[in-house]
This record gives sequence, structure tokens and C-alpha cells, in this order.
Amino acid sequence: MGEYSQALLSYEKALEIQKKTLSANHPDLATSYSNIGSVYDEMGEYSQALSSHEKALEIDQKTLPPNHPDLATSYNNIGLVYEHMVEYSKALSYHEKALEIREKTLSSNHPSLATSYNNIGLVYDEMEEYSEALSYHEKALEIRKNTLPPNHPALATSYNNIGRVYEHMREYSKALSFYEKALEIDQKTLSSNHPDLATSYNNIGSVYKHKGEYSQALSYYEKALEIREKSLPPNHPSLVTSYSNIGGVYKHMGEYSKALSYHEKALEIQQKTLSSNHLDMAISYNNIGWLYEHMREYSKALSLYEKALEIEQQTLSSDHADLATLYNNIGSVYKHMGEHSKALSYHEKALDIRQKTLSSDHADLATSYNNIGSVYKHMGEYSKALSYHEKALEIQQKTLSSNHPDLATSYNNIGSVYKHKGEYSQALSYYEKALEIREKTLSSNHLDLANSYNNCADLYCGMKDHSKALSYFERAVDIYQRVLPAVHPDIKTVKNNIDIAKKL
Repeated sequence: MGEYSQALLSYEKALEIQKKTLSANHPDLATSYSNIGSVYDEMGEYSQALSSHEKALEIDQKTLPPNHPDLATSYNNIGLVYEHMVEYSKALSYHEKALEIREKTLSSNHPSLATSYNNIGLVYDEMEEYSEALSYHEKALEIRKNTLPPNHPALATSYNNIGRVYEHMREYSKALSFYEKALEIDQKTLSSNHPDLATSYNNIGSVYKHKGEYSQALSYYEKALEIREKSLPPNHPSLVTSYSNIGGVYKHMGEYSKALSYHEKALEIQQKTLSSNHLDMAISYNNIGWLYEHMREYSKALSLYEKALEIEQQTLSSDHADLATLYNNIGSVYKHMGEHSKALSYHEKALDIRQKTLSSDHADLATSYNNIGSVYKHMGEYSKALSYHEKALEIQQKTLSSNHPDLATSYNNIGSVYKHKGEYSQALSYYEKALEIREKTLSSNHLDLANSYNNCADLYCGMKDHSKALSYFERAVDIYQRVLPAVHPDIKTVKNNIDIAKKL
């Protein structure tokens, strides 16, 4: 924050001198406003950034012809701020204005065109319009391939961006292929401690995390962190990213105390460098809240989720997707606390936002239906629970491949309801569907696979088939012991169940 304050002070001093000596619409004033806006953007002070960039744009509009490149730059800068504010439709509008000017005035292979295509691609990616995002990133890549040497860093940027879209589409092999192309360029052209090399390691780690290959993910994330700790100042935002990513892997591995340590390191930097209502602070509060929730410290989880909610309510529109996510998380805590009416209220708030803003077959709607179904299950209202879980399944069957992990989650949820109803054959049918998908798509050490084995084992116990129960319990505990810390309660529970099954 200190470096930004110094930069801001210098730019503002220059602006004060210019105001006294130059005409009100002088181009140098626009440059100063633009510089100040960019610093505020980096600081996360988006309203200040927007105000400064708009002053620059106002001068440019008065003094420059309508297709001047500096106008495109101003539109681009405002688009970037709106992107950081998560106002993607406004961001897209400004980036498209910049692109329109550049397409009229620049050659078809000009680097600034690639920049515009890249920026628009990034916004579409955030909007989850992945085919559009790919189209623009591929246009940027084509220009860069035509105009730059084969190992140019800008090519690595394009490969990373395309890889990110494929990652979001859950096409992990394609994502990995593009990320590895970026890494190959970085390794040839950059020093061993260059921050861009850390970005490539980070991206590859992210794919391995999504694939459930946590040791590989951790290896790449730690390479990224090692570079960043050596090459960046101690409060740099990229360190926050690395700490958060490593924390996220430990979370998935069930090592919550290690995860907490890394997420708290990330938060500590943010508290020193960001404003108290910065959206990134909300993300960290949410991450730490999730850990406390799963460590069964529900009052701490609730407190952190509410801090995140307060920030998002101040900065986001009332029907923003991130608000729905937080309502969902708060609902989950209340469910665990046995406060089912409150849980239902928050899950319904999340559902209301999603029904208003998303298509009728969006994945997040399925998530909401599953969450509400889970609350009704805990309330013993099994017919309502089944209805909501089946709504979720209907969406997923329309939109996902037949082996998608989210389908396994819904089959598992429905199986659980039938189990609680005492309809064991129906429950077994759904649990086996979930298990079949997980065995085909997940790594042999994935916790969801262990959970499926454990669910089947519990069911066989209820059906008095203790030899099958024992077989599934042993498969579950084998994974738990490989992935979870030795003192994890799930290991103890399953071992106790194995002892019981052996005696029966």
C-alpha cells in the first residue's frame, strides 16, 4: 500500500501543477487523471479509479477525433475497472468501444487489437460465456502468432488465458496442454525466479487440484510460492494468491489446520494492503469461514461469512451471483447448527437470485435445489427433499456428460434420502450410480471416492450384509489413510465401523 500511496502522491502533485499552468482540457491533464485512476484501480479503490478515468475520458472526448487511439485507451481503462468491480456487462461495453476504434484505425495484426480481444475474452470468461471467451482469446493468439517470435511472453499470456477458459469448462486435459505451452515459453525466456513463471506453475497446479490430484497440485503451487517469496515484496497480491491456493488444496485434502494457516497468511496481507470493504477481503473471509464450518466451529464460521456478506452487500448489486454463494454458505452453517428454518431462509434467498439471473438449466440452480433438498432431509421432510434433489438431477442430466462428478453428487443425495426413508434397494441403486461415476472419473485417492465407498458400506450394514459392508469400509479407510491426517475423525469412525462389521 505504501508504494501505491507514494505513486498517488507524485501523480497528484503533477496534476496540481498542470491545473495551474495548463488549459482545462489539455491532453497532459487527461494523462495525469489516467495515471491516478490506474493507481486507485491497483489499490482496489474502484469508485475513485472510475472517477479519475472518466475525467480523462471527458477531456479526450472534447479534444480528440472520435477514432483517436487515446480514446480507445480511456475506454479500455474504464472497462478494466468495471471488470474488477465485477460489473461485467459495463466492462464489456467499454472494451467493445475500445475495440471498435482499434478495428477502424489499426492494421488487422496490430498488438493493441490483440489486447482488446484479450480483454473481451477475459470478461466473457468471467461471465461464463466460454465459447465467446475462447473465440476472442483465439483471435488475440492468432495476431500474436503472426507478429511475434515463437517464444514471446505475450504468446504465453494467450496460452494461459485459453487454458483458463478450458479449465473453467472442466476440459482439464486441454487446459493442461495450453498451460504447459505457456510454461515452456516462460522456462526458455525468463529467469528462474520471474513472477510470470510462478503464474504458469500456479495455473498448472489449479488443474491438478480440480482433477483431485492434490500432491501434484501442491507441488506446482509451492513452486509458484517459492518464486514469489523470493522475487516480490512481502505484501504483494500474488503472495495472497499463492497462500490462498495452497490453503485450498489442504482444504480438499481435509487438512483444515494447515489450510487455515495459509488462508490466514493471505488475509493478513490483505488487511495491510486493501481497504476494509475490498471484495478480495470478502473472498478470504469466505474461505476461512468455510474451514471453520467444516471444523465444526459454527459460530466462527457464521461470523466470517457475515463479514464477507457485509462487504458484498455494500459493493455488489442485490442480485449478484456472489451474494447467492454467501447466502448459500450461511444457510449451510445454520443447517449444521440444526436451525433449519434459518437455513431454509438463506438457501431460498440464494435460489431467488439464481432464478432471476440465470438460465433455467444453470449449474448453480442445481446447487441451490440440492442445498434446499438437504435441509428438508435433515428436517425429516423426505418427499420435499426428494423433489428438490430430483430438480437438481434433471438440470444436470440435461447439461452435463453422463460421467460428470456433479451427477454423482446428486445421485448420492437422492440415495441418502431413500436410505433415511428405509428404502435400501432404491438407496443402493443411486449410491452405486454415484460410485460408478466416481470410479471412472476421479483419481484413486480422491476423497469423494472414499465417501462413496463409505456410503455403500453404511447401507450394506443397514441391510445386514456385513461382508460387503466390510469390503467397502476397507476401501474407504484405505483412501482416508492415504489422504487425510492420521488423527482425522473420519479415519477413526470408519475403523470403528470395520471393527463392528468384523464381529457381526
